[in-house]
Amino acid sequence: MSLTVLIPCKDEERNIQACVESARLVADEVLVADSGSTDRTLDIVREIGGCRLIEREFIGYSDFKNWAIPQARNPWVLIVDADERVTPELAVEIREVLAKPSAELDGYWIYRQNHFMGREIKHCGWDTDKVFRLLRRDKCRYRLCRVHEEIEVDPQRAGKLNSRLKHYTYWSYDQYFEKYVKYTRLGAQDMWDAGKRTSFLAMLSRPFLRFLQLYILRRGFLDGLPGLQICMLQSFFVTFVKQARLWEMEHAAQQLGAAPGPSPAILPQPSLRRSAA
Repeated sequence: MSLTVLIPCKDEERNIQACVESARLVADEVLVADSGSTDRTLDIVREIGGCRLIEREFIGYSDFKNWAIPQARNPWVLIVDADERVTPELAVEIREVLAKPSAELDGYWIYRQNHFMGREIKHCGWDTDKVFRLLRRDKCRYRLCRVHEEIEVDPQRAGKLNSRLKHYTYWSYDQYFEKYVKYTRLGAQDMWDAGKRTSFLAMLSRPFLRFLQLYILRRGFLDGLPGLQICMLQSFFVTFVKQARLWEMEHAAQQLGAAPGPSPAILPQPSLRRSAA
């Protein structure tokens, strides 16, 4: 059974070549979906050759991937982010699965082998991190949300692979903060839309409870100083900041001297309606 590897990307000049090369271990087609790169990403893709390139304006993560998936030429699609790598072991397993695909399954979960600043992380909750990425083109689409998008699939029709997808998350704190300044805002907006609000107790307790969960219960301490940093960041940056952003959306006052209008945190966001392919 033929397979398209779909690589959604934007400004990934440091990652795109290695990602494409790893995708070729298993792909019958490499489809690069770019959402407005301004660095050398597109030049590199063209220089590599052998890839099909599609481009469109970015509206949202779910929306963009739902636009790209139907454009694959093959019935099975493997979605690989630019900071991920297909390993030889994973490529072999995917080929074996697709040689005799189960009619009962619409796709497969793949666990990730996560790295933080080049260090492999084996605990902190990252050891159980999995993504639904190998899927039937005509059966699976992402749930519409702003961030942390997930495929809508019947659990009874989802399998699981044994080999892992390598994931190189962040190589510097600049990369981490740049990403999560945006992610915490989008995540808080999704929470707001779902009717969630924060409180004194939530802002005070949730970061500490999250830290205890990741560092003690999920054994983040076994990953040494990288593990300590991850647990602290996830707890006191991500968890706390999302709660703080909820407070901002509900209670922040209008800036003195600013033109009348809503706070930037609650300005209308781009539509999450699915775009036509």
